[in-house]
Amino acid sequence: MATAKKQSFEKAMEQLEEIIQELESGDLPLEQAIKKFEAGILLSKFCSEKLDETEKRITILLQDEGGNITEKPFQSESPERDDDEHV
Repeated sequence: MATAKKQSFEKAMEQLEEIIQELESGDLPLEQAIKKFEAGILLSKFCSEKLDETEKRITILLQDEGGNITEKPFQSESPERDDDEHV
């Protein structure tokens, strides 16, 4: 598996979906299931970080009462999380 930092979000999600299907099938030997689970955790963390980075870059264009368009940083509806809480 390529390192998570060098792949795209979409590819990481595809790999994560494959891992989930393999784990849910219940057909893997324990040791292989553990390795897949560990790889899934790394991919999940990578995807979460990518989403966090993207969220920070998004801006919302707002139109005020005068018809002027301004940019405002995107603010998530979810409360801020500490880095320790990312899974």
